[in-house]
Amino acid sequence: MKITFLGTGVAIPQKGRVQSGLLMEIGEKKVLFDCGGGVLNRIFESGNSHTDIDTIVLSHLHLDHVADVMCLLKANWLCDKFDSTIYGPSGTREWLDRLMDLYPYMKEKVSVDVVEVAPGEEFRLFDGCDVKCAAGIHSVPSLAYQVRYDGRTVVYSGDTEPCDDIMALAKGCDMLIHECSFPLDFEMTNHTTPDMLKPYLKDNGIGAVYLTHLYPHMQGHEEEALEYLKEEFEGEVHIPSDLMVVEI
Repeated sequence: MKITFLGTGVAIPQKGRVQSGLLMEIGEKKVLFDCGGGVLNRIFESGNSHTDIDTIVLSHLHLDHVADVMCLLKANWLCDKFDSTIYGPSGTREWLDRLMDLYPYMKEKVSVDVVEVAPGEEFRLFDGCDVKCAAGIHSVPSLAYQVRYDGRTVVYSGDTEPCDDIMALAKGCDMLIHECSFPLDFEMTNHTTPDMLKPYLKDNGIGAVYLTHLYPHMQGHEEEALEYLKEEFEGEVHIPSDLMVVEI
C-alpha cells in the first residue's frame, strides 16, 4: 500500500497545506479518501492522473473534505471518463444529487454510483480489499475507515475527537492517520489535540501514527506535539506535509 498525503490542512488557508485529501494506492487501484479544496491540483502535482481515480471515500460532508469532488468529476468527464463510485455517510446521495441539479450539463454526462455506509458496516472496495467503518465524534455524521489489504491495515480517522470506536479499528494496525487539529491544552470539541489523543495510543499495538488536518494554530507547535505523544507511544509519530508519500 502506498499513501500520498495530498492535503493535510483545513478550511482556513495556510502556506503548504490545502484541504483534506489522501490517496491510497492499494495494489493496482487508486482510491481517494476525502477531496477538499486544492486536492485536484495536488493529484496532478503528485504525479498521479485524476483519470486513474474512479473511487472516492468521504469521511463526512463538510466543505473542506468535499469541495473538489465536483471538480474531479468534471475533470474526468472532460477527459472522457464518466463513471465513478462515491462511498460516504448517510446524506451523501442527497448532497450529490443537489449539486448535480445545479449543473445539469454534468448530470447528463456523469454517472456516479453513491454507496452510503453506516458505522460498524463493512464493505469490499475490490477483491482482496475490505473496509470497515466506525463513527467519529464530530458536528455532523463522520466516519473513520479501516482499510485491509494483503496483510496490511491502515486507519483514517476523518474529523473527530479521539474515541473508543475508532481506536478499536486502529488496534494493531500498521498505520493510523488521525486528525490533530489543535495544539496541546487547546480547549476543543469535535476535533483532536495531542493531549486528547495520547491516552488512546498507549498499548494499542499501532505501528505508526500520522497527524493530519492541522489548523494554523498548530504552526510552531508541531515538534511539541510529536514529543508529547512519544512519551507513552512506542511507535513512530509523524506530521506529514502535503505530497508526502509513505509505503507500508
